[in-house]
Amino acid sequence: MRLPIQDFTFRQNMEANDFEFFYYKDNLPIEVDFHNHSFYEIYLFLSGNVTYVIEGKAYKLRPKDILIINNQEIHKAIIKDGVPYERVVIWINPTFMKNLCSEKSNLLSIFDASSNKLNLIRPAPDISEEIYRIAENLGIACVSSDFGNDLLKQAYFIELLVYLNRISKNPTHEKNISGVTYNDKISKIIDYINENLSKDMSLQALSSKFYLSKYHLLREFKKNTGYTIHRYTQQKRLIMARELLRENKQITEVCNLCGFGDYSNFIRAFKKEFGMSPKKYFKKN
Repeated sequence: MRLPIQDFTFRQNMEANDFEFFYYKDNLPIEVDFHNHSFYEIYLFLSGNVTYVIEGKAYKLRPKDILIINNQEIHKAIIKDGVPYERVVIWINPTFMKNLCSEKSNLLSIFDASSNKLNLIRPAPDISEEIYRIAENLGIACVSSDFGNDLLKQAYFIELLVYLNRISKNPTHEKNISGVTYNDKISKIIDYINENLSKDMSLQALSSKFYLSKYHLLREFKKNTGYTIHRYTQQKRLIMARELLRENKQITEVCNLCGFGDYSNFIRAFKKEFGMSPKKYFKKN
């Protein structure tokens, strides 16, 4: 790409109010553990030997593959050494995205985390080259100080999102995708947890519902997600709480909706995860 290579950052919070564009190329890449953030992410893979795990699904990436990650999905890149790791990463403020949508064109639909949806977009070669061109132009506009680049920056961003949404809405686009592995039973359990966070998610309850022994469930869940069931459920409840607070829900209501049986435990867990109390987060956002 005709772009300056940026130093990789461990920062996981946005500083801009619209979006942030990163172009990385590492010879000795550093892995980041499983994580989640409060913004959307578009990831354009260019080169390397990478398997990307999102909510228990493992994607073996090919050059020009695109990953779409919403603000509630836990993810991690597993990187093999020996091959330069090149990618474009775009972080997007959800409020900014919402304001770009029109009555006819909901750009946010690409980030819908429906249970049957893959996070991977693998365009046909001609479409892939066009997306690459748009992404490159977007990156240039982000670093240029020429007249009108603020407008070009937004125009290229919208063009990119329109293209990606069109591909994702094509009913045939997932049919030829290979290199995606996951445990079907664990995937169903993940979906169930995410759809029922206010309910009992104890090991006993889940093993009974899905007819699995506790030992097998514990082992397979950790193997596929990197999390214990308790840690995963707690994390998803906290993510849900964060998003509900951003929607101006009251703290006590959030505590109940997210399945926290004890208010004090909720306050303590939220502060440990996000570095501030729910009250402070509510006021800040």
